[in-house]
Amino acid sequence: MKLPLQITSRNVSLSENAEQAIREKAAKLDHFYDHIMGCRVLVESPHRHQHQGNQYNVRLDITVPGSEIVIKREENEDLYVAIRDAFDAAQRKVKDFSSKQKAVKGAERIPLVDPSAQQAAE
Repeated sequence: MKLPLQITSRNVSLSENAEQAIREKAAKLDHFYDHIMGCRVLVESPHRHQHQGNQYNVRLDITVPGSEIVIKREENEDLYVAIRDAFDAAQRKVKDFSSKQKAVKGAERIPLVDPSAQQAAE
């Protein structure tokens, strides 16, 4: 990543272990596409009065050249499961983006037929 990872939390305090898990999973994204410019992670626990237990949302904003990949997963009661699910979805999206970029670059490399060469062949 070109820019440092940004981790933000709302209505929840992240433990060192949770932050470390986020950092490790974000570093793995670079293995799938090495042109990632930045990654912002938002972990929040929405306040619900009549809901038993905490629910956690994880949102990822991954900046790539010419686009931004946004991942927002469903709430989960386990913070680590919410982090895992969000980064699993991010890996799939980054792989898809990378393969599309490679396909576009490969299409640009197809040599065009030179009209003068085609006339000489006839």
